[in-house]
Amino acid sequence: MLSVRDLQKHFPVTKGLLQRQVGAVKAVDGVTFDVYPGETLGLVGESGCGKTTTGRLITRLLEPTGGSVAFEGRDITHMSQGHLRPLRRDMQMIFQDPYSSLNPRHTVGTIVGAPFRIQGIETEHGVKKAVQEILALVGLNPEHYNRYPHEFSGGQRQRIGIARTLALKPKLIIADEPVSALDVSIQAQVVNLLEDLQNELNLTYVVIAHDLSVVRHISDRVAVMYLGKVVEIADRKSLYGAPMHPYTNALLSAVPIPDPKGRAGRDRIRLTGDVPSPLNPPPACRFHTRCWKAQEVCKQQEPPLVELATGHKVACHFPENAPAQKADAAV
Repeated sequence: MLSVRDLQKHFPVTKGLLQRQVGAVKAVDGVTFDVYPGETLGLVGESGCGKTTTGRLITRLLEPTGGSVAFEGRDITHMSQGHLRPLRRDMQMIFQDPYSSLNPRHTVGTIVGAPFRIQGIETEHGVKKAVQEILALVGLNPEHYNRYPHEFSGGQRQRIGIARTLALKPKLIIADEPVSALDVSIQAQVVNLLEDLQNELNLTYVVIAHDLSVVRHISDRVAVMYLGKVVEIADRKSLYGAPMHPYTNALLSAVPIPDPKGRAGRDRIRLTGDVPSPLNPPPACRFHTRCWKAQEVCKQQEPPLVELATGHKVACHFPENAPAQKADAAV
């Protein structure tokens, strides 16, 4: 359904009266992955790694600097907004902040009904009836049609955002941190809602998150990003059971385990130093400045994203948990 190849987004840094470009923030720098119909791909990584920018590039809310994005076989990388508008029906986005993504001056009915008016779609029983059905679908009271966003809680606002996204029955939904701004008890409700809607409407998701527990619960495959690049991509079972990239191992070691017995014998990997600036990323392997396995080759040669096990790709010269012969070949 979605094919992303060597996607790049560099934000220029200017200086002086003439606004001369002195550098570029390499927010996304060569990301490649595919999304198949009906699946959920999780996109994880620490803050500032380029997850949200990748989501906005896929939906063409940002113009890519390089690379390509193909949706259902059509190249939309540099498609004009006029040609993109019909495609917006099939490709929608759930935004991260349920407080800032809803217009406080508009009622819920106006917000959720906006896609019908923008696309010029007429429904059988009118827009109001269609909106009320969508509100009921996401667990909101249809009688709240004339209420304003400030009258709702955070979880209810996120449901309003999801209702707006579902209005035109899209095929692909990019969910940018759909539960990070919500209380833990509400997070479970929204995640379960997204799963139920996927089964009911045959949706395809790209879920952007930094909470690895949420990603494990909802995703079929997981891609791990670090400083603008995908360093590992695999199905959920392989990635959580036998992570190959040192960075993925470090991320998973930080996931809290509520059972004290489960924590016994598990070593917490503590990464030294801060994440390097995307304005001036390290040469070759970008993780080598914080990696405990780094050697001279990591500073000189960038590791390619190669498949070391069935469906399990990793970009590392010294991968962990990899079949011996393939690990040697990667080096």
